[in-house]
Amino acid sequence: MPTSIPTATRNRSPNRYQAIAIGMLVLLSATGCVRRRLTVRSNPPGALVYVDNQQVGTTPCSVDFTYYGTRELRLVKSGYETLTVNQPIPTPWYQYPPLDFFSDNFAMTKIRDNRTTAVFELQPQTMLPVEEIIRRGEELRGRAQSGAVMPAANNVVIPPPPTPTTTFP
Repeated sequence: MPTSIPTATRNRSPNRYQAIAIGMLVLLSATGCVRRRLTVRSNPPGALVYVDNQQVGTTPCSVDFTYYGTRELRLVKSGYETLTVNQPIPTPWYQYPPLDFFSDNFAMTKIRDNRTTAVFELQPQTMLPVEEIIRRGEELRGRAQSGAVMPAANNVVIPPPPTPTTTFP
């Protein structure tokens, strides 16, 4: 005599697969997202901004970034000295492993990490007298002919880290 599977057991199996499928869809649709944005301002505004040697706009400007760390910012404006800054962007607590996996993928909301730098003050360009330029050129030529090693420029400024404003809408 053939044995039959009870009706309750047969109907439970498709329901379990449906529940698993619905659960997977909910998990995939509830993925989190971290948006990282750096805003650069200058006085006077309108300076070209380069982040890691790539032009991103004119001040005030905002640019998205992926990785934390130190960025090289360069501000260029006609009539003003070029300003090069090594800008540290510290990592927030929720972006350290293994927490970053959950904040990037399973946060129930978008996390906005907006960083704003200090307002960079651009200095007016100073015009050197022609005699000073000629003297420096001759000095440089003399050192180059003698094989002297040139020192690195000391015009890099390290400002304080930008103020983070993380929002959880």
